[in-house]
Amino acid sequence: MTSSIGTLVIGAGQAGLQLATNLRELGDTGSITLLGGESHPPYQRPPLSKAYLQGTMEEDGLALRGPEFYRDHRIDLICGEWIESLRLTDRETGAGQAITRSGRVLAFDRLALTTGGAPRRMRVPGAELGGIHYLREIADATRLRADLDGARHVVVVGGGFVGLEAAAAATAAGKNATVVEAADRLMARAVAPAVSAFYADAHRRRGTALLLGTAVAGFTGTGRVDGVELADGRVLPADVVVVGVGLTPSTRLAELIGLTCRGGIVVDDQARTSIPAIVAAGDCTVIAHTEHGSLRLESVQNAIAQAKIAAATLLGVPAPDTGVPWFWSDQADLKLQIAGLNLGHDQVVLRGEPDTERFSALYYRDGRLLSIDAVNAPRDYMAVRRILERGGSVPQEAASDTRIGLKDFVQAAV
Repeated sequence: MTSSIGTLVIGAGQAGLQLATNLRELGDTGSITLLGGESHPPYQRPPLSKAYLQGTMEEDGLALRGPEFYRDHRIDLICGEWIESLRLTDRETGAGQAITRSGRVLAFDRLALTTGGAPRRMRVPGAELGGIHYLREIADATRLRADLDGARHVVVVGGGFVGLEAAAAATAAGKNATVVEAADRLMARAVAPAVSAFYADAHRRRGTALLLGTAVAGFTGTGRVDGVELADGRVLPADVVVVGVGLTPSTRLAELIGLTCRGGIVVDDQARTSIPAIVAAGDCTVIAHTEHGSLRLESVQNAIAQAKIAAATLLGVPAPDTGVPWFWSDQADLKLQIAGLNLGHDQVVLRGEPDTERFSALYYRDGRLLSIDAVNAPRDYMAVRRILERGGSVPQEAASDTRIGLKDFVQAAV
């Protein structure tokens, strides 16, 4: 059976839903089909390693929209279907045909790829044992939550956001949690050494053990994991292992139709792929950034912002102003909020005392404010976010003086 549709959006996550929604908000009257491989309608992913894993949020609270939203916006939602083959019939317009795993044929006039990514897998002996978890989908989090109930020793491989959130949840639940990180500090790709050091001390104070600069050589066990073997020969006892070592962008479909992919689907600042009629957004993309080169941002904000731009591009209307990038991570009772990009910074100014567990780190390049990491400091975060959105800055000497409110510089921003 062949269905003819206007716009096919492949990938029913945050970016896909936002793109379809914005098409309608911008006046698109054609048919829109949003297709995803999971059996669930689009849902929030960040709570999976936070509130959902801790049991303070249940599955029904994860949904981004209710069934009536799709009906009212005339978005045909197809869940539990994977695209097996994809081909273009017109490279100029982006029209083509997709065939699903079940044999359904979808002929489309326009194409948007919001295919996301999959957790990077460990390639070491014992990696296929039971009890080793990766966290990306509801099903992953549900299995991990159930497995944690009977666990005593939990080992987390990877000291990034997801790994530390999972470790904090395990420790709070009374488990003996250990984080193994190959780098010499936590969240090394995202934050300054001073912020990494604070988080290391804070997690240890809360009872999580940390092994930094330590590689995993393999996993031990018969059928199910019972230990994590380190490169130095030590073996950590483990009833449950959580692996959080990054994301691999899903580019298979993009490659099938000849799109340029280098660590993700390459897009420009208008979300156009190497075939300009086709757009892509979200975790699957790499942005050809004019200032920072190739850049891949894994965040809700980036998924939403890119999706809004992609919808405007498909309709040939001006793209909206999407603001500055922002991120967050909840680790135990520590809320880290990040606004801006610290790439290329040459100075970090601390505001407040890390020992109080309420402080900020402001990043500068050539004296100009780039970004902020705010730990339990929402006022600092919001002020700097607004300043950055207005193209403003904060003098370094003022940034370190907590007697001076950062909000004072919001109105001064151009």
